[in-house]
Formats: sequence, structure tokens, C-alpha cells
Amino acid sequence: MPRHIGIVACSAEGAALCYRTICLEGAELLGSHAHPEVSMHGHNFADYVRCIEANDWAGVAELMLSSADKLAKAGAEFLIAPVNTVHQAFDLVEHRSPRPWLHIAIEVANEAKRHGYKRLGVLGTRALMEGPVYREKLKAAGIDHRIPRAEQRERIHRFIFDELVQGVFLPQTQAYLTEVIRTMKNEGCDAVVLGCTEIPLVLTQEQSPLPMLDSTRLLARAALRKAVEE
Repeated sequence: MPRHIGIVACSAEGAALCYRTICLEGAELLGSHAHPEVSMHGHNFADYVRCIEANDWAGVAELMLSSADKLAKAGAEFLIAPVNTVHQAFDLVEHRSPRPWLHIAIEVANEAKRHGYKRLGVLGTRALMEGPVYREKLKAAGIDHRIPRAEQRERIHRFIFDELVQGVFLPQTQAYLTEVIRTMKNEGCDAVVLGCTEIPLVLTQEQSPLPMLDSTRLLARAALRKAVEE
């Protein structure tokens, strides 16, 4: 039997896309309509936002661990968090967790290495773009990266919290992200990380000037492989 996947949810849109990907693509591995058992728990998203805005990563870790405990009791055998920013608290979580985790940035780095990408643009929340999550994991994989300029970072951050996490997907936001990616291409990036799990809902590969590394779906597919192969 496939292993039971636990999803530590943060924002609704990212968690829903991850869950949907596991269920729909599970059939490719397990047969028509089949997918591994999945449980999900999410705390009040506002609690995460307050901690992130206060740079309180210990608080983020406690929320993640609380979800981890609930999911372990529900039978989950390993855990994923389909939200990039909270991985800044990962080192505070991993050694205290009742179940092992997959790390979203490691899965993205693995996919980048598989394609031979050398320099990645990284999009996401302000904390994600400026923080250590992708900087450290990409450096460990021998991959260079770039982030948008300060004013672009601020505008993207506002798009995420004012629109995307609330299920609002506007053509002008897609157009702005496309232009930012075009700038990254001009700076020598050969792919772009969608390091906000909601960006894939507003931007398609056809609209992107660079190949996209969709962190949400890459994490979901890694969870599927782990559930089936082990």
C-alpha cells in the first residue's frame, strides 16, 4: 500500500493545488482514480502571517509542529508543507517532528539539477526572496540564483498577500510577473522558481519567458514518488 501523506497547510490556494496534484497525478502511478491516502491540517493563516511579519520563525515552527502532531495521530507517515516561506523555520521543526519531511526547496533544486540549469530566478514573498531558504539549498546544489530588484520584490509580495492567497488572479498581475521574469532572463537566468505556491495559478508556462520550476507541483510529485516507492 502507498504511504500516507500528511499536508501541513498554510495558505488555502497553495495547499489545495498540492492536494489536487497528488490526487490527479496519483492515477498515473497507481491506476484509474487511485492516489495515496492524504490527510491535511491547517492552522489559521492569519497566525502564520503575524509570525512571518514579526520575523518570528520560532512561532512559525510551533504552528508547523502542531499540525505535524495532528497529522501523525491521523496516520500520516511523512509530511510536506506546500508553502515556501515557512521553510525558513524548517531547522527548528525537523528534529522535533514526529514524522520525517520533504523540503520544498530541495525538491526544486533536484529538478533544476536534472535539467542542468545553472542560474535560477526566484519569485516569492519578500521573506522568501530575501531569506535563506533558496539561497542555501541552491548553493548546496551548485546553482546560482537571482532575485528581483527591491521595488519589484515589494510589489510581488503585495500581489501575493493582497490577491493570490485570496484566490484573486488578475491579468495585470500575470503581465507584471512576466516582465520580471523577462528581466531575469536578460540577467542570465535559465529558469525561474515559482517560490510562492500560488503563482502557478496566475502564470502558465506559455506565458513565461523562462522555463518554470513550479514548487507546488514539484513537491506534490516528490510526495507521490515517496509514497509509492517506499
